[in-house]
Amino acid sequence: MKMSRLSFSPPFETAVSSFRQSTVLGCLSSNKEYMVGVDAEEVWYADFKNHKGVVTLPKFADPFSFPEFYEVAEASQEVCKQNLATLDRASKYPPVKLDVPHSTIYTRNRVQLDVENRLICHVSGFFPAPVSVYWTRNEQNVTEGTSINTPYPSKDGTFTQISTLKFTPQQGDIYSCTVQHPALEQPLTRVWDVQQDQPGIGPAVFCGLGLTVGLLGVATGTFFLIKGNECS
Repeated sequence: MKMSRLSFSPPFETAVSSFRQSTVLGCLSSNKEYMVGVDAEEVWYADFKNHKGVVTLPKFADPFSFPEFYEVAEASQEVCKQNLATLDRASKYPPVKLDVPHSTIYTRNRVQLDVENRLICHVSGFFPAPVSVYWTRNEQNVTEGTSINTPYPSKDGTFTQISTLKFTPQQGDIYSCTVQHPALEQPLTRVWDVQQDQPGIGPAVFCGLGLTVGLLGVATGTFFLIKGNECS
């Protein structure tokens, strides 16, 4: 699997000149990518499977249009493939260096039982892109409520990808996210379980022991005080 990556200024540069913007163009033997980012955040990408562009700006952001961007993305793939073939011939088809992904799992908000939340599986440091992420709940596969963004490039040439799972915490539930990538000898799995602080007997026992020891100390002191008075 080989990939060519090019970066250039997109047509909307003047509209966002006060921000750091970038375009990522990639072509693989089995996949392709065209993504636009601003300040290290993805704002638009080409969905080649459904033949359309997807705006990924949050709901509170000002609306922004990307006219004819999907057509540009499609045309750029032909150029990318030609460049990839040229590079392969010039370098005599060297093997691609694979970078192993690292992952962490955490919640978006503070956990409260029966209150909807999101689990986040953050995958970084891998090459080439993308990774595949699978979720389970109590060892059962989960697909509903899951999402994953397009791979985002890092300064070191590797990629980052984030998958989320919408869920409602229930005491004792165990979740996992599993990452698959060509650089991994076996899938990488991270586990997260629902834990809610429950009132325990520890504080009561500690206080009870403290009170007992205190009373014993008072009784012992009183005994020696009486004996001391008798001797005098």
